[in-house]
Amino acid sequence: MTKKRIWVKVFLNIFAWFIGLIWILPVIGILMTAIRPFDEVINGWWHFKEFTPTFSNFINALNHPTAPLIVGMKNSLIIALPATILPLFIATLAGYGISRYHFPLRKGLIIAVVLTLALPQQMIAVPIFQMMSSLGLVDTYMGLILLHTAWGIPWITFFMRNYFKTMPISIEEAARIDGASDFQIFYRVVLPNIFPAIASASALQFTWVWSDFFLALILIYSPDKLLITQRVPLMRGVYHVDWGLLSAASIMVMIVPILIYLLLQRYYVKGMVGWTIK
Repeated sequence: MTKKRIWVKVFLNIFAWFIGLIWILPVIGILMTAIRPFDEVINGWWHFKEFTPTFSNFINALNHPTAPLIVGMKNSLIIALPATILPLFIATLAGYGISRYHFPLRKGLIIAVVLTLALPQQMIAVPIFQMMSSLGLVDTYMGLILLHTAWGIPWITFFMRNYFKTMPISIEEAARIDGASDFQIFYRVVLPNIFPAIASASALQFTWVWSDFFLALILIYSPDKLLITQRVPLMRGVYHVDWGLLSAASIMVMIVPILIYLLLQRYYVKGMVGWTIK
């Protein structure tokens, strides 16, 4: 390796580390603000003349008098779990059907799914509220679960359809020759081999539902039903803003999706790579 290539490699590494530092700097600032008393960060979290780490901000956020985050976590889990399982189940079946069977208007259905992915939520906020109000599902968990399910089905269908396209069809044909029905082929042959795709779609859908604020803002307004993302802004005082409290609350909102990703990381990467092969 020539000296020129060595210097180029060194420069690229330094540049990459510099970009990474800039990217992670706000996260470090939030963390430092969350674990330190307010009087230590009032002039900036980067001042370390005094450094007294504490978890009081996290405890205060969990037990906040007007917007306890512990209740918000429970409410968000009530929404996120079924709103992840239901669309995943429906969309996996739909994606398999679209990828393996030929039927009239099949291409039109695929185009409709893709177009649905490009539809902004803000564009249909009013029709959503009117529809949910006519069904009596405003300010109910069921209404928000159904809404997230309907919103998740198109992209998961497209995601799973592309993943199924990467799988060889020969093992399914062999099972069909042995007398297996379509459902037996799916549950006994296909399903055990698509766990990476299921893990990837689950992590993405759960993260989306858990982090959602806009749809929850439309449908949920009772104080005891507010989700975790809706409670963080309520911790901001009128005359005083406790940035340590808000930072701790923000970290606790982020920590659940991060843990889900770390838990499914190995399968997540396989699933994301698999569906982009073809």
